[in-house]
Amino acid sequence: MLVGIATFCVTFVVPPTFTASTTVMPPAQSASSSALTALTGQLGALGGLAGATGALKNPSDQYVAFLKSRNVVDKVIARFDLKNVYDEELVADAREELFTNLRVTAGKKDNLIVLEVDDHDPQRAADLANAFVDELRRVNAELAVGEASQRRLFFEEQLKTARLALTDAEEALNASGVSTSTLNTAPQAAVAAVAKLKASITAQEVKIASLQGFVTEENPDLRQARLELAALRAQLSRSEEGNPEGTRSKYTEKYRAFKYQEMLFELIAKQYELARLDEAREGSLIQVVDVATVPERKSKPKRTVIAGGAALAGAVLAVLAVLARARFGAASGTAA
Repeated sequence: MLVGIATFCVTFVVPPTFTASTTVMPPAQSASSSALTALTGQLGALGGLAGATGALKNPSDQYVAFLKSRNVVDKVIARFDLKNVYDEELVADAREELFTNLRVTAGKKDNLIVLEVDDHDPQRAADLANAFVDELRRVNAELAVGEASQRRLFFEEQLKTARLALTDAEEALNASGVSTSTLNTAPQAAVAAVAKLKASITAQEVKIASLQGFVTEENPDLRQARLELAALRAQLSRSEEGNPEGTRSKYTEKYRAFKYQEMLFELIAKQYELARLDEAREGSLIQVVDVATVPERKSKPKRTVIAGGAALAGAVLAVLAVLARARFGAASGTAA
């Protein structure tokens, strides 16, 4: 009993500790990032980026790590001068002391993050808890903008490369025997246009040959026919670039290469625009479910529990001491 009373008195010497808590809800993945991931998945060459953006399984775990990072903890230490509060000379020691007073847990089902801070000053305990949320918002905004900027720069470089490749493919297609006006047509239609042009030349030659048998060289119809034939031949020459025999195979191959580069360019351009939108946006919103308030009751020491435990331990020790003395006395009497 005396032990319990003495322990109870000692607890009044120990300064009380107050616990403040706050609950936050981490942001979900943005719709634009999901769209970006879906678009990225369409390109095998960029599949690694899609895997990176979709690798996160539980966003709460990531934000718990943010809250315990030096980027956040050291800012809180400097903001509240915790080196002096904890009577520590080094930031590292103050950080360890703060970690002993900090608890951050993430819910398994609701994904809510609960942050608790212990301190001897109830007002400071609440301010520390809310400061962690402020620093989390800062870090989240910085990292979100940084990630979007990196993605924007990445797609900007990819877009430059794709634009050059598309230009080369277009020039190669022009040189394969089809004019620029036919670039957006199907291969069969483009080849048919060349065949039609050849047929027109043949028909014009037949027409001229037929006229030569009946009219003189000064005949207006013959002269007009010759001018039309020259125009058709010039058009065919521009289309075939002197390689009429390989027109079909060359065009089909290079048309496919052109369409691939065109599709690649369009996909990367869409992803680039999405990255630009993400970069322009602020960091995802972190919502506070419960703001930390000044605790009204101390969390420790539990004077009654400590005194009761000490009294019980004292009673057990006293009983053991009596039993030991009785056994020792009995053993001494037997020996005598």
